[in-house]
Amino acid sequence: MLLNLSYNRPEYKEKINAKVGPTFTLLERFKLNGSGSPKLHITATSIEIHNLLILDSNMNTCNIELRPKGIIVMFRSLLETYGLIIPYYKLSLYKGKAEEYSIYKDHHFIKVKADTPAIHKFMLKILDYKSSNAPTSIEDIR
Repeated sequence: MLLNLSYNRPEYKEKINAKVGPTFTLLERFKLNGSGSPKLHITATSIEIHNLLILDSNMNTCNIELRPKGIIVMFRSLLETYGLIIPYYKLSLYKGKAEEYSIYKDHHFIKVKADTPAIHKFMLKILDYKSSNAPTSIEDIR
């Protein structure tokens, strides 16, 4: 789900909280060592996101917010903030090249440059949180 998050819309907030859960409390954020990523430089995107990013000439950057049931990838275009809401069960995170991560949800994708250790550490945090909070699979019950 790709949404314009620039304005305070209660119906969007309800949709986001239903999909990925509410924001972490302050105590939970301390335990996680933060729930937000550093600035990520976008290298490639799906066509719908690309059409938003080419509207201005600013550098294409995004950040990721960790939520209890998913993540939100936020980016800006023409002074508007957009968010790609991705529940964990729809999230596919790949490390294609040595310094590039790909974040997929259905037909949307964003590829980001990972040129610092902090970015690698945050991507591992997403994968660890996703796996530790995943529902029990049928193979685990025996």
